[in-house]
Amino acid sequence: MLDRFGRAAKLHYESGSYRILSPGDHVLCAVTQQRIPLASLRYWSHELQEAYFSADIASARYAELRAQGKFGGGMVP
Repeated sequence: MLDRFGRAAKLHYESGSYRILSPGDHVLCAVTQQRIPLASLRYWSHELQEAYFSADIASARYAELRAQGKFGGGMVP
């Protein structure tokens, strides 16, 4: 039985779009774990395969990884 929030979808993030691998009505933000309804999903990384709740959160995540030397120039380890 589904809870009152529905089921998390499993997505494959692409540049500018995504493919639904497993149906659901939301994904979780990779940083904050906030639920993001699929209809509201605007920010993700196809390189990292992560979704973000907002542009600010996505920018902070990229900055964090760049500072750690784990992201830059379009390459991910």
